[in-house]
Amino acid sequence: MAARGTKTTALTALTTLLLPLTGCGDQQPPTPGFAIRYEQPARADEAGARFLRDRNLVEPVLADLNAYLRLPHRVTVVARSCAGGGTGYDPAEHLVEFCYDDLAEDRELFEHAGSPNPDEDLAELVRETVHHEAGHAVVDALDLVLDDRAEEDAADRFARLMLLRTPEGEATLLTAARAYDLAAAADPAPDPSDEHAPPAVRAESHRCAVQGAAPSRHPDLTAPSRTHCATTWTASRDAWTRDLTTLLRH
Repeated sequence: MAARGTKTTALTALTTLLLPLTGCGDQQPPTPGFAIRYEQPARADEAGARFLRDRNLVEPVLADLNAYLRLPHRVTVVARSCAGGGTGYDPAEHLVEFCYDDLAEDRELFEHAGSPNPDEDLAELVRETVHHEAGHAVVDALDLVLDDRAEEDAADRFARLMLLRTPEGEATLLTAARAYDLAAAADPAPDPSDEHAPPAVRAESHRCAVQGAAPSRHPDLTAPSRTHCATTWTASRDAWTRDLTTLLRH
């Protein structure tokens, strides 16, 4: 499972292409909020690009975010081939690079685990990933000062905040947790340079939030080690909601 995090790659040329042009040649400020742009994939990534577009995975997530939040600027999700660079957010350009090449790696995790429906599992993981990267964009929009690890944790908590508003989001988080478990099993020694929490920790944090938010719907998640989950989830939800006050539409 590819590491995903904040990127600082210079993408000025790409940003220029994303700006609309007027008849006079003047560039107009882009409409604030989240938007999607698809780039032509490398040949090896054509299946991943087709999967992302044909299943319309990103657009509903961004529409929901835009209905919930009023960002002060445009954040563009650029779906593209990254040659192994990994999905991430570039705060300098307000861009999320969503990498087609990540999809093949993630699909392989589910397939090797014997998933009966790897396509649906992969779709759920895409939804979780887009919410996570949106969390980075929101941290940026709010000018929150966090170190790398704290920002990654905050982005995970933002994804949970958004997804746990519906039972469907609970399923998304549990599928992502399974993917993190599979990644941990495939590579038991976490990369010390990775700013994310170890995959096994992220998996358990997702499950804890789901159990804490909706214990009656998930009795199978009840465990002595999760007695704190309701309190932890409530504190996380309330802290993010307070931080989002200036951006909330309702």
